[in-house]
Amino acid sequence: MPPPLSLLVDLLPRTGASLLYALGYGTGVGAFALMARRRGLSTPGVWSLVVVGLLGGLLGANLAQYLATGAPGKSVLGGVTGGYLSVFLYKRYIGLRRPTGDLFAVGMMAGEAVGRWGCFLGGCCFGRPVAAGSSAAWCVEAQGACRYPAQIYLSLVCAAILAVLVAVEARRALPENGLFFLQGALYAAARFVIEFYRTADPVGLGLTVAQWTCLVAVAFFGTGLWRLVARERVRVAAPEAVPAPAMAAEAGG
Repeated sequence: MPPPLSLLVDLLPRTGASLLYALGYGTGVGAFALMARRRGLSTPGVWSLVVVGLLGGLLGANLAQYLATGAPGKSVLGGVTGGYLSVFLYKRYIGLRRPTGDLFAVGMMAGEAVGRWGCFLGGCCFGRPVAAGSSAAWCVEAQGACRYPAQIYLSLVCAAILAVLVAVEARRALPENGLFFLQGALYAAARFVIEFYRTADPVGLGLTVAQWTCLVAVAFFGTGLWRLVARERVRVAAPEAVPAPAMAAEAGG
């Protein structure tokens, strides 16, 4: 009898994959819109960032996949990198200085939490075969073996990170762009672990290219978050500047 997750794949039509991909993009854009409205950033300039980010992400995803495997496809890590660089350069071009990373952080996690189910139904991004003796309830018959459903792991991770971001945002616990760095660090750390269940070959010290990329990302985002919080603490702790005339008056008695 096939594992329960395999039955799910058989019951749902493959055409549902395209629907879930589209729903993932729509969910991401919707989450972005809610954050933009909450932050007072729902402007034409900010919405142009979405278009640039999507185009840059698609280019980065396809290019990274081709460079890594020599075959067509899409890499999420490549997409994130391409989207980030595109938005960064475009913001400099149009002169937009206010941080917008938090909007993309929430949108990305919401979109991937849904879109990864499109990968699952579409038959891509499965993990490595389950070792003999492991629980068959958590594997899927695919490509001639019972494999780990890495797509579902990623979907659940993104949903959990989204919940953390929403909770932090509700408390206003971080300054602007804090959610961006927090999301990047959490996602990279989780992706590093999930890569052990995927099929990529190690390239050094038993780690894959994606895992080395994740380690760099954890360092980048973690350092960025630490510096952002440190600057905010200094700003809050610093005494408010007293106008020069007032200081002169106090000195004169």
